[in-house]
Amino acid sequence: MPVGFGVLGPVVAWSAAGAPLDLRGPRHRAVLARLIVAGGRVVPVDVLVDDLWRDDPPAGAVSAVRTFVAALRRVLEPERPPRAVASLLVTEGPGYALRPDPSAVDSWRFAAAVASASAGPPGTVLDRLDEALAWWRGPAYAGFEHEPWALAERSRLEELRLNAVELRAEALLALGRAAEAVPDLDAHVSAHPWRESGWGLLASALYTTGRQGDALAVLRRARDLLREQLGIDPGPQLRRLETDILRQTGPSSADQVWADAAAAYDRTVAAGAPVRLESTVDLLRDLAVVGGVEAARGQRLAAIEAAERLGDPELTARVIGRYDVPAIWTRSDDPALAAQVVAAARRAMAALPPEAPDAVRARLLATIAVESRGTDESSAAVEAERIARGLGDPPLLAFALNGVYMQTFQRAGLAPERDRIGAELVALSASHGLASFEILGHLVRLQARSALADFAVADVHADAADRLAARHGRPLVSAFTAWYRALRLAAGGAPVPAAEAAYRAAAAQLTGTGMPGVEQGLLPLAILCLRVWRDEPASFDDATDFGPYAPWARPLVLLAHGRRPAAAAALRQAPDPPPDLLLEALWVLVGRAAVQVGDGDRARRAHQALTPAAAELAGAGSGMLTAGPVAQHLARLRG
Repeated sequence: MPVGFGVLGPVVAWSAAGAPLDLRGPRHRAVLARLIVAGGRVVPVDVLVDDLWRDDPPAGAVSAVRTFVAALRRVLEPERPPRAVASLLVTEGPGYALRPDPSAVDSWRFAAAVASASAGPPGTVLDRLDEALAWWRGPAYAGFEHEPWALAERSRLEELRLNAVELRAEALLALGRAAEAVPDLDAHVSAHPWRESGWGLLASALYTTGRQGDALAVLRRARDLLREQLGIDPGPQLRRLETDILRQTGPSSADQVWADAAAAYDRTVAAGAPVRLESTVDLLRDLAVVGGVEAARGQRLAAIEAAERLGDPELTARVIGRYDVPAIWTRSDDPALAAQVVAAARRAMAALPPEAPDAVRARLLATIAVESRGTDESSAAVEAERIARGLGDPPLLAFALNGVYMQTFQRAGLAPERDRIGAELVALSASHGLASFEILGHLVRLQARSALADFAVADVHADAADRLAARHGRPLVSAFTAWYRALRLAAGGAPVPAAEAAYRAAAAQLTGTGMPGVEQGLLPLAILCLRVWRDEPASFDDATDFGPYAPWARPLVLLAHGRRPAAAAALRQAPDPPPDLLLEALWVLVGRAAVQVGDGDRARRAHQALTPAAAELAGAGSGMLTAGPVAQHLARLRG
């Protein structure tokens, strides 16, 4: 790890080896703290002067600031040769900026960890938050409590910490470990009595552990405090929780309903009955959309194989087609599994009797179109859509449109077509209560409008997707909208360090979601695309894992290390980019490398491939990253 910085307590720094660094005097420490607060942005020298001495700077204040900066540079970059340009504490324009790796600042890491805690299984969330909360050594920016420039950042970090404490308690409750949450929550509400969310969690934890009287006493204590100190009544959530506890319909009631229903099903439906397979697939589908993608994926093929062993093609077709989990990403999480599902769907299609319902056939066709993703199965998608429209079946049509969407990547520049599909999905799903496909429609439109640089409309769809996800319990959606907001920041011209920090925070939300097809290689690819667009060196170490994007990233990385012959060879070996959401971004990387190594043939092919998307932002159609306007890259390729 490079030089690290700690502000979650007294302001400190440590070397790559973990040894504390001597930051000299309090003014030096204040300069460093002020630059960290700026988050990678430039702080003009005159602002530093005002912040360090308030309204009474000495005559030599500017020189003093420069002296402090020089001393800090010697501490932070001791091996930098004299007069060599600083790479960490940099001079830029009228002032200075601190440009560490985003993971090197504990407060930046903490914010990313809390953001990622909104997604993933409770066990993973608990581990992340335990680690992140352990980074706190005291009040943030301790020693600078009364400095005006630190107040807003200290408040923000404290709010994040309190949110983390409550998210940790939620994770413990979800894991059935409510008793462990009680002591920390009791201390939490005592220190922060105006946080109604904390009181609600404490009451829920007490109720869940069988302490109904204590739970009610906590809620009454909260009500008395709010009335006596603030003159207000508790909000609707606390009032509703109190009512539920009095009626004994508190947090455990849903679990009891589930247990009773499962027991009734086992008593009623005979073991080995075919209908159990269809019920299992329905359960797996629901499991996938509420965040258990990996677990559902692990059982899906087993259900199909069990159906095939029963020798009933129509049952097998129903088992395959009922798993209509919306798909937004064009790279499969498990390509081998997807290929097996497609093969099983083709076998079922061939074995279906003539009298089999058209809807069953259409679901098999839609499954083939969705699971094939980057391959050309447009005929299956078109036929599924035709059948669905003819039957007037909204859920089937939504599934078929998902297949059509997955087959609209055969060339660059098709964002308007995907926008049309997304618009129909939203309208169709909203009018027929298809929440999962309504969310899909908003995400498709988010992608398409981003490609067209229409971020005002894309913002609307991101917000709509988040609202629907919160209402219907779809935790994975936030991982996609977090990436969109990082893309939005980058596309809006944010400084490279700030944009990279946003990408890293978004990447943290993918950890543990069970979506390797989305996660693998995406973060370094996003950073590479950003640096290529901003004409910054593609400086990555040899251990950087670009995952499936390595063939198109490697030439530029080799060029950044001065290995031009190796880069040219790597470019020759790289295949054409696959037809998927990142088609334009990968062609941009190919084109940039081709220009730099003088590969005219590959540059012409990149130009030809990108020309249909001349009005778009390269890569932004993914809703995740961008390499900037395609038109700019076309101009370079023509030059």
